[in-house]
Amino acid sequence: MSTDERRPVEELDYEQARDELAEVVRALEVGGLGLDESVALWERGEALATRCEQQLAGARERVNTALAEAEESDDEND
Repeated sequence: MSTDERRPVEELDYEQARDELAEVVRALEVGGLGLDESVALWERGEALATRCEQQLAGARERVNTALAEAEESDDEND
């Protein structure tokens, strides 16, 4: 599948972005691609990595919020 046929990075969840990023890395490591295709894959990989980082940051924020709310609840019950 060419990069033009793939779903927009913004629509991917964490697991989808991570899995596709692994595919991109494998393809670049194997080599044998033309310069334009390699650059396009590299750019897609950068976008996928950024998407993964955003998803992880959002998850981290939700966990921290839940922990703070739980701690607040515990303090109120004491």
